[in-house]
Amino acid sequence: MVQNEEEKEMEGGVVVVKPKPNKGITSKAVDWLEKLIVKVMYDSSQPHHYLSGNFAPVLDETPPSKDLPVKGHLPECLNGEFVRVGPNPKFAPVAGYHWFDGDGMIHGLRIKDGKATYVSRYVKTSRLKQEEFFGGAKFMKIGDLKGLFGLLMVNMQMLRAKLKVLDVSYGTGTGNTALVYHHGKLLALSEADKPYVLKVFEDGDLQTLGMLDYDKRLTHSFTAHPKVDPFTGEMFTFGYAHTSPYVTYRVISKDGFMHDPVPITVPDPIMMHDFAITETYAIFMDLPMYFRPKEMVKDNKLIFTFDSTKNARFGILPRYAKNELLIKWFELPNCFIFHNANAWEEGDEVVLITCRLENPDLDMVSGTVKEKLENFANELYEMRFNLKTGLASQKKLSASAVDFPRVNESYTGRKQRFVYGTILDSIAKVTGIIKFDLHAEPEPGKTKLEVGGNVQGIFDLGPDRFGSEAVFVPREPGITSEEDDGYLIFFVHDEVNGNSVVNVIDAKTMSADPVAVVELPHRVPYGFHAFFVTEEQLREQAKL
Repeated sequence: MVQNEEEKEMEGGVVVVKPKPNKGITSKAVDWLEKLIVKVMYDSSQPHHYLSGNFAPVLDETPPSKDLPVKGHLPECLNGEFVRVGPNPKFAPVAGYHWFDGDGMIHGLRIKDGKATYVSRYVKTSRLKQEEFFGGAKFMKIGDLKGLFGLLMVNMQMLRAKLKVLDVSYGTGTGNTALVYHHGKLLALSEADKPYVLKVFEDGDLQTLGMLDYDKRLTHSFTAHPKVDPFTGEMFTFGYAHTSPYVTYRVISKDGFMHDPVPITVPDPIMMHDFAITETYAIFMDLPMYFRPKEMVKDNKLIFTFDSTKNARFGILPRYAKNELLIKWFELPNCFIFHNANAWEEGDEVVLITCRLENPDLDMVSGTVKEKLENFANELYEMRFNLKTGLASQKKLSASAVDFPRVNESYTGRKQRFVYGTILDSIAKVTGIIKFDLHAEPEPGKTKLEVGGNVQGIFDLGPDRFGSEAVFVPREPGITSEEDDGYLIFFVHDEVNGNSVVNVIDAKTMSADPVAVVELPHRVPYGFHAFFVTEEQLREQAKL
């Protein structure tokens, strides 16, 4: 992957990221050309909603800030570090900006013996290092990929790469989407790139060590939503691309060895944000969110276009398959899915619990946000795929809008009972945390989310307070204790007083009284996915 042969690899196969961008007359000439294109073709009156309010980036990293005020108590099982990543652009965009565009920044809460420390650090990607070198934004943004202007901005990036103004040999990702822990390493992920490896220090501080290419075995992108099997210790992952093969599946052993690629045939280049595993199978989602550069130019649309006329396809493959010959495809009515909660097997059926939505419009995430959700009415669904009959069925489990579903991850790929999700009002604003009981029937005819039926509890954040993905931390690891015996931990921001906190709530009771509220030294912008690194994992990765 890395072109420069003199690159040194650190211990454990982590590639040291040392891009070689070039300043000079060529770079200035390309900047001038870009300024001209932006001036002539970009409508600068368009608002940057995702750069305002609490979506706006924080200007600086925060070194460990110790002994934060804690109301209530922090249970012993929370010894470790709660981390959440999200977009935090270091430099102002030259033109458009989409919420998915910002540089990855990790906000961490180190908890030890009832005390809490806050830290925030950028994921030091090749992209960020090069923009720091230039002192401004240079890489193409999703927010620019619209119309003829989008095509020209793609060409600006290609020109910069060809003229070696930018070094794209380490990829161009942001590391802004999700975090996972595997084989003694905490990884920051964004689906158009390879994973970045982070080290967590005893005081909670975070450092980017480099990029993971699995001894050069990883040559394609890597999803932000790989699955770690808690029983075998393996990690299952995939990447999608704009050129064939459009999807590539990989299995990574417990000791970090990446097995050979398994290309998965889908008819067109798509966006596949997530997938799922069971004990025996991997589940791929061929959903009609297409990569269509021609339509982008012709119809002045975003480069990813949703086709509401096509069925949703789900491919189920034995998870250790060496090729795709045994994949079985199932069809269900048109939809899109960002996130799955879990999947398992029941008799001849594979069951998928997921957040399904109809007619998504990704362009909504770049311009003005509508106060209430129109195009993002995500609902919890149960989907069943019968491997014997070849038939698929689905059942709606909730009103809208629910996303960022999480479970007790000791049950990944196994049948479980409880799902914890976020209640969304506008695309990115989380108004509460909701707990579903999959053993209970949903109340029929419900048009809003409220306790009753399969909704076991709702933690409402209250007026002008918005949260982010809640992670379940069990009181005892494993599957011997009650599945919901543990805590939910998440960031909350108050838009009236500007303060941010971390809430810890009881997952079993979903009581309106938090177990703990940790006051943070400054606001934490809204972001994407979160993860909890246990004390044991912190000790294990300290060897890096």
